[in-house]
Amino acid sequence: MSYDYEWLGPMMFAGAFVFLGLGYPVAFSLGGVAIVFGLIGMALGVFEPMLLNAMPLRIFGIMENYTLLAIPYFIFMGAMLEKSGIAEGLLETMGILFGRLRGGLALAVVIVGALLAATTGVVAATVVAMGLISLPIMLRYGYNKELATGAIAASGTLGQIVPPSIVLVVLGDQLGISVGDLFIGSILPGLLMAGAFAVHVLVVAFLRPDMAPPLPPEVRNIGARALGLRVVKALIPPMVLVLLVLGSIFFGIATPTEAGALGALGAMFLAIANRQFNWRSLGHVCDVTLRTSSMVMFILLGSTAFSLVFRGLHGDSFMFDLLANLPGGETGFLFVSMLTVFLLGFFIDFFEIAFIVVPLFVPVAQQLGMDLVWYGVILGANLQTSFLTPPFGFALFFLRGVAPPEVTTGDIYRGAIPFVLIQLLILVTIVAFPGIVSFLPSLT
Repeated sequence: MSYDYEWLGPMMFAGAFVFLGLGYPVAFSLGGVAIVFGLIGMALGVFEPMLLNAMPLRIFGIMENYTLLAIPYFIFMGAMLEKSGIAEGLLETMGILFGRLRGGLALAVVIVGALLAATTGVVAATVVAMGLISLPIMLRYGYNKELATGAIAASGTLGQIVPPSIVLVVLGDQLGISVGDLFIGSILPGLLMAGAFAVHVLVVAFLRPDMAPPLPPEVRNIGARALGLRVVKALIPPMVLVLLVLGSIFFGIATPTEAGALGALGAMFLAIANRQFNWRSLGHVCDVTLRTSSMVMFILLGSTAFSLVFRGLHGDSFMFDLLANLPGGETGFLFVSMLTVFLLGFFIDFFEIAFIVVPLFVPVAQQLGMDLVWYGVILGANLQTSFLTPPFGFALFFLRGVAPPEVTTGDIYRGAIPFVLIQLLILVTIVAFPGIVSFLPSLT
């Protein structure tokens, strides 16, 4: 390409973000920008029209991608579990179990969030369920609004780092690595993240007892036998599902896609056992699965057209040279890539980041000899913050939609800030100690 036209690649990248910032759908923004810049490139004689012949092959390649088949399975599983009553039972039981502690209700929310993350992996279902059930109770018993909303929103995002996670499925596809390895490598970081949330809640409750008082004795005292039965009934179904899905992957019995199919079937059995399964609920779950899966596929098609034209304009070479020659080598690249993902998380969704930005980072990470499983896990931990960072954090939107009128948007935003800082602290910890990610995969 002539030196005079090297600006086309970066301008194409900037143009995509302009349309995204204006609110246009992601798939059409990417596809539209690809068409416009493809025509400009052909008019200037710097883009070969023959490259477009590869587009149908790429589309069929996406349709035949066995890894991506896990996405509708996990979406179906999460949507079905939302209908099964598991979240309600877990929250009520854990609230009574930990209610005698200061901050016990918030601690119960964190634990339930981690359990739901390991069963559903869907942020919307977790945040909405906990917001509807736990938030009114926490406010009734004197919890600080910011602590209550922050704990609910942050715990709901654990589904993006605790497997099975749609984020990790997408990252595995974009990085060209095993989704199963990503799932196994993210278990310890996910538990570390959940543990950090729990410690924060307990420390705040210890230093400021007025912000998170214990439940009154008349509420939490239901008898040891009755409480034990409730704990067993609430914990066994989700733990069986976790073993079914993650255990089959960890022990090499099933691929993530096959485990997702097992999880979807298990979720249906749990809904039947809880007498929450009917044709209407099945239709709703199928509709949610179809809508979300279609959105993901259209974004993939748009991003495929975008990347094809972007490479035809040698934008990938420009970005590779820029990123590979950053000061500090691997450390400099890691800092810039993580900072870019974090800042973009304030404004766009993780799907857009994964499909637009991550492919630019992959060749550089490979060139620098980085462990892509470790890099994928830290990307997932970083993308988790995008659900909590205002103004466009989706967990904040979901919670705002179900929060009582006395809880303001400002309360939710302020409540999320400490948990964003905790997420960044855990991200730094994972970067500093790669063994947190590599330990479990090394056992397989």
